[in-house]
Amino acid sequence: MSESICLMSATALANAIATRRLGVREVMEAFLQRIEQFNPTVNAIVTLCAEQALERADALDSLAPGEVRGPLFGLPIAVKDLVPTAGIRTTFGSPIYANFVPDFDELFVTRLKAAGAIIIGKTNTPEFGAGSQTFNQVFGATRNPYNLQRTCGGSSGGAAVALRCEMVPLADGSDLGGSLRNPASFCNVVGLRPSPGRVPSWPKQFSSDQFAVHGPMARSVEDVALLLSVMAGPDLRVPIALPEAGQLFNRAFAAELPGRRFAWSQDLGHGPIDPVVTNVLEGFLPIIETLGGTVEIDQPDLHDAGVIFNTFRAWVFVERFRDDYAQHRDRMKDTVRWNIEQGLKLSLADVTAATIRHSALVARMAEFFDRYDFLVCPAAAVPPFPIEQPWVTSINGQDLPTYLDWMAVCWAITVTGCPAISIPAGFTPDGLPIGMQIVAPRGRDRELLDVAHILEEATQHGLRQPDLLGSHT
Repeated sequence: MSESICLMSATALANAIATRRLGVREVMEAFLQRIEQFNPTVNAIVTLCAEQALERADALDSLAPGEVRGPLFGLPIAVKDLVPTAGIRTTFGSPIYANFVPDFDELFVTRLKAAGAIIIGKTNTPEFGAGSQTFNQVFGATRNPYNLQRTCGGSSGGAAVALRCEMVPLADGSDLGGSLRNPASFCNVVGLRPSPGRVPSWPKQFSSDQFAVHGPMARSVEDVALLLSVMAGPDLRVPIALPEAGQLFNRAFAAELPGRRFAWSQDLGHGPIDPVVTNVLEGFLPIIETLGGTVEIDQPDLHDAGVIFNTFRAWVFVERFRDDYAQHRDRMKDTVRWNIEQGLKLSLADVTAATIRHSALVARMAEFFDRYDFLVCPAAAVPPFPIEQPWVTSINGQDLPTYLDWMAVCWAITVTGCPAISIPAGFTPDGLPIGMQIVAPRGRDRELLDVAHILEEATQHGLRQPDLLGSHT
């Protein structure tokens, strides 16, 4: 019974708890047992709040039938270790903050609790979320459950692995250069990068930031929509917060694809792609046409994406970590130091030029979506790579100068402001997962979830579990 609970979708689990077919403590004990079984192998959950979670479960079980119960009532959820959680250690993956315990919650964590979710622990992340490979000096590396010698991606790698190993039914992530989409691809789960402002962030130094976002991760599009319905919604303190209520996402999905126009790009014009990835994704494309959609080879003009992304990323890094850099430079990993130092070199003219280029790129993307409903492209340029390798330094014999270059297919979409989702799209010949990135026009998050759900149902790739779990669907 314990295993069957953990195999249930978050949506089914929430329904079973709401109808009292399952008790909250019963559910919590099942997931804690699962964590005890698999987490020592994969190292996904790095701070566990078992006693606190069980106490909260007992409190929820004791509520009278008529008391208010939110849509996530009784569901365990793990929160990324970049996100402040009141009374729960939050290290940001850095030895500088190895023992830091915040006294406040990030806004969406407050919303999760209000919806009845129980925080079960924190998931692993690279230091300050820098890089699409989850390792740090505090907790070590998180391993890919499909091959323990490979990385799970990042920076929401711990979240993706915790989901894939069924140690939690839901998890959050964050995404600047691909951190929700890349680990979803590497671990055969679903990761949604919402439109900027869909999940407002507070407190935050740059509340108008359009590049870094919070978003949901789950094992299915349906569960991603459930979590987004709680995370999303307006907040008057956040200038870019979108006005639609989160409940917009907690409804039935559209059931048809006919007439939808898709553009397929192998690389978005931003660097090499491993042919193994291309082969898997090109095998996915006929499914779209079988369901009645049309697919054309095309791509938006994103020629300034690199300078825009690198400028704003460096600017944010120097402003966020200036004090830590001044006081603890020797305790930071080299790529974080490099990013901060790039920011220190920026001039007002550099930021102004990037801002102007950004406005033009967003306009070009809008024109592209006059011709298409969706864009499909890789969620990562390579399959999961060896866990000892900090980042991908070359693809197809082409050298990549920085630790950011290999994730260009994700950060090129980041700067457009468009919502993007990674869904399971197939496997390499040696059994490693590959994700398809689907992109919709800015603000069309609901339509993006609709089409992702249709394709997910048609392919069923997300049902294939790693051998680590003892089954192989």
